[in-house]
Amino acid sequence: MGSLKDKVVFITGASSGIGRSCARAFADQKAKILICARRAERLEKLAAELKQEFGVPVRHFPLDVRNQPAVEKAVAALPDEWRRIDILVNNAGLSRGLEKLSRGLLGDWEEMIDTNIKGLLYVSRAVLPGMVERGSGHVINIGSIAGYEVYPGGNVYCATKFAVRALSKGLRLDLSDTPIRVSEVAPGMVETEFSLVRFHGDAERADKVYQGLEPLSPDDIAEAAVWCATRPPHVNISEVIVMPTAQASTTLVHRK
Repeated sequence: MGSLKDKVVFITGASSGIGRSCARAFADQKAKILICARRAERLEKLAAELKQEFGVPVRHFPLDVRNQPAVEKAVAALPDEWRRIDILVNNAGLSRGLEKLSRGLLGDWEEMIDTNIKGLLYVSRAVLPGMVERGSGHVINIGSIAGYEVYPGGNVYCATKFAVRALSKGLRLDLSDTPIRVSEVAPGMVETEFSLVRFHGDAERADKVYQGLEPLSPDDIAEAAVWCATRPPHVNISEVIVMPTAQASTTLVHRK
């Protein structure tokens, strides 16, 4: 197991869910934690928690990954000791709606495309040149089983996660002549704010998604990300699909 001590780990969308768990999991490995998200108050609370509990350096800043100039400015403004990003965890993402395409909301589509695809691209484009110049680094993209199987009502969200999968593969090809590694961690059902966001705050509808089964926790996915990052340098974990035992596919879930 490779050491992550003092490695700079940059995690997007870190204010909750998988991003928050990734920040804690990498901090537990004594990495230096660089986190961003849109919700500044949650970030501040998480940063204080990581410093107190794990005793690691933490830097945080509010950022909407959909804003390309803001992404470029934020990364360029990092102090020297934080600019050397060893591991990038592209976690920021969301789903909106579960309507058929003919009834889909344009605003939902744009938010998913701008966050899940363009946001990932903007952050990667800002960080990758430094990795290439140094000849070291690791990009871990948080994908989804929705990038492998389409499900009813998932149309645009699934398309964005298929894009994440394609971009991960394309990036791996682009970096094949470098020591930089690229991994995709693709979860199945994870109990986070995902469904609450998808259903625009409808908590009752969101809760039903996870009824009758034990879903994954954000910590399960964070553990997979850390596992990818701690393999020996000659080992690249290209894809990891993590599913609850009760879930066999995007549409087949056993509920008690």
